[in-house]
Parts: sequence; structure tokens; C-alpha cells
Amino acid sequence: MLTLDMKNRTVMITGGTGLLGRELAMKFAECNADVIIHYNKNEMKAKEIEKAIKNMGKNAFVVQGDITKEESVQDMHKNIKENFKMPNIIVNNAIIQYTWKEVLDQEISDYYSQFESCVMQMVYMTKNFAPYMKDNRWGRIICINSECAATAEVRFSAYTSAKKGLDGIVKVLAKELGPFGITVNQVAPGRLVHDKETESDKLLQKEYELSVPLKRRGTVDEVANMVVFLSSDLASFTTGAYIPVCGGRTMLGI
Repeated sequence: MLTLDMKNRTVMITGGTGLLGRELAMKFAECNADVIIHYNKNEMKAKEIEKAIKNMGKNAFVVQGDITKEESVQDMHKNIKENFKMPNIIVNNAIIQYTWKEVLDQEISDYYSQFESCVMQMVYMTKNFAPYMKDNRWGRIICINSECAATAEVRFSAYTSAKKGLDGIVKVLAKELGPFGITVNQVAPGRLVHDKETESDKLLQKEYELSVPLKRRGTVDEVANMVVFLSSDLASFTTGAYIPVCGGRTMLGI
């Protein structure tokens, strides 16, 4: 029987208090992994998730930091090393939110913020946590990309350009870290059902849903399932991949 038992694995999830981050934390805990919940501002939610995991009889740890700042990521590394367990699974999930506009109207600062939260997060997290994985010759790095990296839709220029940059560094890292038993992959969701959306929000999503072969939006559970799979030994020979989880809206060619 195939199982996803991650006993003796420790995962760190950036952006752990968001909709997907919360689902990832609980999903990994259900698979017996120890969980590090990263947050930037929402300490209350992070503590709430930590408590829920500990109530399951699992180990959890909360860490604060700004993933766009090198010194802050270094401080997180020090905190984790001194007070918990070093992660051998990293899920780079955090993202800076901004208002989507056409290129002519988009603020220049938005392009920098998206680059920092996508590409530089990957750089800082890898530089700080991959050496431990290399020493142990096992590791998983998974980043949350987006179907937008493939579809390049109107008004998504800052987001799309950053996610395409992320795709490039993932492929390089997959080659550089592969010899040490470390896989590096991307999960690319489409639009997801949100727990706080109103009825009017749902109506606005109808046109999008019609463009999806499965005629619906995905759930955080479905995205989290793919992330956990890629983190497991069942995906030991998969690296450098960009895997859409978007109901077939993005189908990559060969």
C-alpha cells in the first residue's frame, strides 16, 4: 500500500497563515511531519495553527520573518536551528499581494515587490536551508508558481514576469542540487475557491470557470495534495518540474 508517512521529516512553509499555507501545514501534520509555520505579520493566526497541530499530537514551531530580506531569512535560520529542528522540506508559498493593472498603469514598485517575493525568496531560502539538505543528502524544495506563468494574461505583467523568473531559477537549482539528493519543483495553481468570497465574488468567477476543462475552480486541498506528494519519497525521481494544478486550463506542450 502506498503511504505518505513523513515521520522524521521537517517542513517549513513560508506564508503559512494564508489560505493555502494553513492547508499545507495541517496536511503535512496529518502525514506525521514536524511543521514550521512562517508568518510575517499575522502572529495570532500562526499561533492558532501551531496549537491545532500540537493538539493532533504533532510537533510545530512558529517563526517570524520577511522573506524578501536576506538578513531576516538569516535570523529565521538561526532561530530554527537553536530552538527547533532544521527543515529538510521547504515550501516557498509566501507572496506579496498587489493590485493588478495593465502595464501602462502598473506601478514600477510592483515589479520589484513581485521579483523580491518570488525570485529572491527562492534565493534567500535556498542559500540558508539547502546546505543542511546537502549535508544530509536528502531534501525537497517546492515553490508555489501559478498558471499565469504559462498563460501570460492581461493585467498580470508584474506577477507573470516574477513567476517566469522563478521558473528559471527552479530549473537551475534542480540541476545544481540534484547530485545531493535534493529535488526542486513547482506547483502552479489556477484560481482557487476562497473561504471568504461572497456570492458576488462567485458570480464574477463564472467566466473563468467556463474556460477550465473541468468547469470549476480548484480547492486548496487539491493543491496541497500535489505539494505533499512532491515532498514525499513517492516523487523521488521528479525534479525541475512545473506542474499545473488548474483543471486543465494550462496544458504544457512538448
